[in-house]
Amino acid sequence: MRPTHWLTTVVLGLLLTGCAGISTAPTPEARAALAPTGKLRVGLQLGSPHNVITDSVTGEMKGVGFDLGKELARRIGVPFEPVMYPSVGALLDGGKSGAWDVAFVGFSPARAKEWDFTELHLQMEFGYLVPAGSSILTMADVDRPGMRVAVQEKSQPDVFLSRTLKSAAVIRASSLVGTVDTLKSGRADAIFSIKPSLFEVSNQLPGSRVLDGRAGVDPHAMVMPKGRDAGLAYARKFIRDAKSEGRVTAAIERAGMRGAVVAPLE
Repeated sequence: MRPTHWLTTVVLGLLLTGCAGISTAPTPEARAALAPTGKLRVGLQLGSPHNVITDSVTGEMKGVGFDLGKELARRIGVPFEPVMYPSVGALLDGGKSGAWDVAFVGFSPARAKEWDFTELHLQMEFGYLVPAGSSILTMADVDRPGMRVAVQEKSQPDVFLSRTLKSAAVIRASSLVGTVDTLKSGRADAIFSIKPSLFEVSNQLPGSRVLDGRAGVDPHAMVMPKGRDAGLAYARKFIRDAKSEGRVTAAIERAGMRGAVVAPLE
């Protein structure tokens, strides 16, 4: 390659790199809205691979919300600070008191009245988990008189189940761990939740089964407290980019999630 051609190539490469950096960097106003304390505080529900789990071998934290939150903090140039909660109800209560800046939760019109959402990044199947030796073989076997279904209160599965279950009784617990305790103690015959969480639970309960089929789909998105409009456009672009760049797919695979897919680009 002639020296002049080589120099031109280098200069063009530097210009393109610079332009890419400028296009992805937030404005000072957007950064202040996204991370008003100087850190990006990311609200995460423990034990759920769509948010965050701990690798049983390495102790490493991973999960779709964890990975995306860490990447968003890197892009806006601030430290990443995970804020952990045992349940989605506790997480949302924490957001109301200003304890976090972004989180990753199920979308619903009711929640959209209280929070600002990006476009969807995940779609997760609803399903049932039954213990070892259960006579329940299919989802149709669950909704019968005398059956008891455990669900995490104030969650999207709770909303869905309350609307669709006709004959079985609903047993509510304050967290996903609480639903597992209800099943272990024999006070429930099945757990209803999103399948990624159920598969995670099944790893801890020998002989338990996640039933085939799906009862519905739970759409998930990144959420911010209202009143931070200066950062919302950047957050929405970040989620679109994370999907198109394959980052959401990579986070799903790193967490070993089953029963979830990347939401289509809107």
